[in-house]
Amino acid sequence: MTAAGEMRQYQVVGRKAGTEENPNPEAYRMVIFAPNPVAAKSKFWYFMRQFRKMKKTTGEILDCVEIIEKNSRTVKNYGIWLRYDSRSGTHNMYREYRDLKLTGAISQLYNEMAGRHRCRPRSIQVIRTATLGAGELQRPNGAQFAKRRVRFPLPHRVDSAKRGQKALSDRTFTTVRPTTYFG
Repeated sequence: MTAAGEMRQYQVVGRKAGTEENPNPEAYRMVIFAPNPVAAKSKFWYFMRQFRKMKKTTGEILDCVEIIEKNSRTVKNYGIWLRYDSRSGTHNMYREYRDLKLTGAISQLYNEMAGRHRCRPRSIQVIRTATLGAGELQRPNGAQFAKRRVRFPLPHRVDSAKRGQKALSDRTFTTVRPTTYFG
């Protein structure tokens, strides 16, 4: 599986195929992060082989739907518990991200794990996710934005060119340096 673009959240429901002995077997539901429904179904069978004596040839997918987050207009803090395989072994990890949607935070996770730990998407397993309040944050990077009055100053700006005009002046060359401090 590649993590190209934004990850999506899928709910996959599957079960063992019905037999004469058991015509209506127990169904299993999983919430899986994947870039498309084909990868989500593949991950479902990967986990079902590990947890239950069931595989794609002996089972069937009942439903695969994308879960879309309702409130994606406010920034939220997400805590993600994961496990990944590195070159030296298997590790558990907890990470925090700020994003509008959970799928955006998971995409950040995959990108950061690839950059910091050289971890392939197939070796990452998301165990649990949670939306965190400001008091529940443990990492200082996310906690600095969770204060009440956060300000983002823009100290040294340069006027950019408007459409059809040159930047900073009407001439190509000027004798005056640009002013970048606007108090």
